[in-house]
Amino acid sequence: MSDPRAVPTGPDRAALVAHARDTIARGSKSFAAASRLFDRTTRERVWLLYAWCRACDDIADEQDLGGELGTTPGAAADERLAQIRRLTDLAMAGIPTGNPSFDALGVVAKECGLTRAMAEDVIDGFALDAADWTPRSEADLLRYCFHVAGAVGVMMAVVMGVAPDDDDTLDRACDLGLAFQLGNIARDMAEDDRGGRCYLPAEWLAEADIPPGEQLRPSYRAALVGVAKRLAALAADYEASARVGAARLGFRQRWAILSAAGIYGAIARKVAAGGPRVWDARVFTSRSEKLGWVLRAGLQALGRPAPCPHPRWSRTSLKARARRQEA
Repeated sequence: MSDPRAVPTGPDRAALVAHARDTIARGSKSFAAASRLFDRTTRERVWLLYAWCRACDDIADEQDLGGELGTTPGAAADERLAQIRRLTDLAMAGIPTGNPSFDALGVVAKECGLTRAMAEDVIDGFALDAADWTPRSEADLLRYCFHVAGAVGVMMAVVMGVAPDDDDTLDRACDLGLAFQLGNIARDMAEDDRGGRCYLPAEWLAEADIPPGEQLRPSYRAALVGVAKRLAALAADYEASARVGAARLGFRQRWAILSAAGIYGAIARKVAAGGPRVWDARVFTSRSEKLGWVLRAGLQALGRPAPCPHPRWSRTSLKARARRQEA
């Protein structure tokens, strides 16, 4: 019996890796920089999985490698979601899709044992957007973050060799995805608003005396800074938990993950410290700042993180909550 983790050779896989490398280089400079710290096999697999994630995101949001959200409503959003599911089903079955990003998923799923259920957890996040869903509570917010980013963290962890039944480490990997997404939400409030979306819990807005849909108005910007600080603090809690899981990986994988944690964490902190006009331009980390975080992460990877309990809403607790709501 062949080893499912064996790396296939040949022009098809090489072409998919080249496509995925180009996708991550244009779609996420931060993650592309961190991914170069992986060993070659892991790096290629991470790129392949990223290409699928990026393609799903772009189809769902009518984007091209990120950017401004599309605004086509209703049935068109459902059609795009159906397209994502159809192409993903074909890829997971090992059937060519005609789309290199979905074919990339087929390759990495076969090599690493990724399952359709793992992919469906990610797709469920696009379904929430298609339904114009908005969060009421912090738990709702984290449910969304789980689907669009935490579930990706779980798949990435399996790609890095974490056993599918190692629930604690997978929860920690999910926590890093939650941290990333919380930072993204803090950074992208203006972009989301232009696309007709708001991922801030209604309860948080009410506590800050911000009327629904008014958060970007000048008169509410000062209060919105407080909400951004709350997002950044929550992201920091999840990042601390994720660092415990990263310590269980090999050195190069640990270095890459800690680099990404530092780079994305810096974005959340910049937004929190930026004041009422921080959303006038997109916050980013410079090349020199990225290099600084990579060097710092190399030193961190040599040590051991401080013990850290799971935050209240982890992958396991979020799934348990969802089961209770469905019962």
